[in-house]
Amino acid sequence: QLQAFGGGLVQAGDSLRLSCTAHGRTISGYAMSWFRQAPGKERTFVAGINWNGGAIDYADSVKGRFTISRDNAKKMVYLVMNDLKPEDTALYYCAAQITYRTKASETEAPGHDAGVYDYWGKGTLVTVSS
Repeated sequence: QLQAFGGGLVQAGDSLRLSCTAHGRTISGYAMSWFRQAPGKERTFVAGINWNGGAIDYADSVKGRFTISRDNAKKMVYLVMNDLKPEDTALYYCAAQITYRTKASETEAPGHDAGVYDYWGKGTLVTVSS
């Protein structure tokens, strides 16, 4: 399964890097995404990267501040979060979607719908104080 880590308590304007591990299992056949869930709110898409890194997508609220990347050799996915805001406070989850390696999937961005993802990890809490 997946495990996200790297969260913490920071001040507005600070940066954090979240990591997601598959505990040694390969992730090369999966689109990988980050979601977040704030207290009392639904889980929402934050950023996603397809299986080969050829397509990346971000939620509008984080564009220009967050960067998703993956290292298939290390079996890790990362989310660098800069200029954090109090509204970024949430439990952050990584998720994996089984992907068939087709020509089309080389440039197809991951979906925003949590329902299409096959595996989820336990979240890591990010708290941003003002």
